[in-house]
Amino acid sequence: MKHRCAFIVTIALITMLTLVPLGMVSADGHCEFADYTITLGGLAPMSAPGAVAGGVAMDWAFKQAAADINADCGVQIDGVNYMLEVITGDSEGSPERGQAVAERLILEDEVDGMVGVYHSAVGLATMGIMEENAIPTIFSEPWNDNVSANGIIEFDGAAPRFDDGIDHIFRISPASSMVGSVVTDWLIALGVEDVVLIVENTDYGQPAAADEQARLEAAGVTVSQIDVELGTEDFVPILSRIQASAEPPDAIRIVVTGETSFNLTQQMAELGIAPTPDTICVTNQIAFQHVQYWATVPDGNYCAFNRVGIIPSLFNDTAIELNAAYEAEFGDIVPSFGMASYDAVFMMVDAMERAGSYSDAAAIVDAIEASDILLSQGRYYFTYGSHNPDLPEGTPTFMWHQWPDPIVTVMQYFEQGQSSLEAAVVYPEVYQTHGTAYVVPGTSP
Repeated sequence: MKHRCAFIVTIALITMLTLVPLGMVSADGHCEFADYTITLGGLAPMSAPGAVAGGVAMDWAFKQAAADINADCGVQIDGVNYMLEVITGDSEGSPERGQAVAERLILEDEVDGMVGVYHSAVGLATMGIMEENAIPTIFSEPWNDNVSANGIIEFDGAAPRFDDGIDHIFRISPASSMVGSVVTDWLIALGVEDVVLIVENTDYGQPAAADEQARLEAAGVTVSQIDVELGTEDFVPILSRIQASAEPPDAIRIVVTGETSFNLTQQMAELGIAPTPDTICVTNQIAFQHVQYWATVPDGNYCAFNRVGIIPSLFNDTAIELNAAYEAEFGDIVPSFGMASYDAVFMMVDAMERAGSYSDAAAIVDAIEASDILLSQGRYYFTYGSHNPDLPEGTPTFMWHQWPDPIVTVMQYFEQGQSSLEAAVVYPEVYQTHGTAYVVPGTSP
């Protein structure tokens, strides 16, 4: 792959195509492109109240993937090379805004496929639009279980979305239940007896918290929940309720996304509530972006966080190169949703090439179901879909069109200003990097 230079190559290609007849040799002399550009729509929260840092990373990943693909002669279908463009639409983290942007991308920009989506509420709100218009879609970040389960069960009173025999939606991010089980298993293994869940009032937060609460309570853990709204800046009133408790909780689990989670974590640490030797702090996965984390949560040392996606010690060559490009651009470690968004573009292109078409939705869906491709986060494939429709008894319905192998870990900072590459992986034990399941505040592993 050619990362930084790929942007220059792409700009040169675009400039060349505006000056000479379409189909001429590209600027670097090794590719010829058809006069049709394949376009994908990318949904990401690029402005408030959405998780802007997440949206910026996803937008960068979409464009980086397109640049790398175009530098390698684009999308190759039946001996013809097509340039690729990803048009990013700003969902703002809002279901209503996400619907409007998705409609614009499909009806006005006439995209050939969709990738991305950060917030579950946006994913759930836009899925019907993609289905109605037969748009192959690979979601790279929404976690709500029903994003994939909705392919085979009723949801909110609506019939399953593939009444016509085709389900166009796939997901390579984990379902909430896959993430929550790792965090709760870790807390249970540590022997916690009471946990406070601070939960965003969204289609991600509420179902995720319900699943985690059920798992904790089944293990005998006492759980209390406090709901908050995305975009909240002052958490002192709710945190004061925790401070006023007769005994501090064993753990506080923050089920809140984006910049809102940074504000909450910092205020909790400032007040001395957590992390402390008595109370474990478990914050959001975006804490892995250590530059922004330490800039906004300077008192957040010893907080743990769930890491979704391959951990740095397991980076393959593609992940190493992608991370190097991201660090050159932003000075930070590439987040999992950036890696997944990059991979989603490559998966869609791979499916189009194997389907022999950028416009035959049914053929592209069949090709995605048959995916077997190694990218930055590992080998992607789908166990269940129309190619294998019978889920064995006990298999969660969210496994439909769901990548089954995302890596989910719990990591923990133990030095102020620490790089997330050096943070401890504390759970599961098979991935532990510092020989401990938890670093008690004030100590070192």
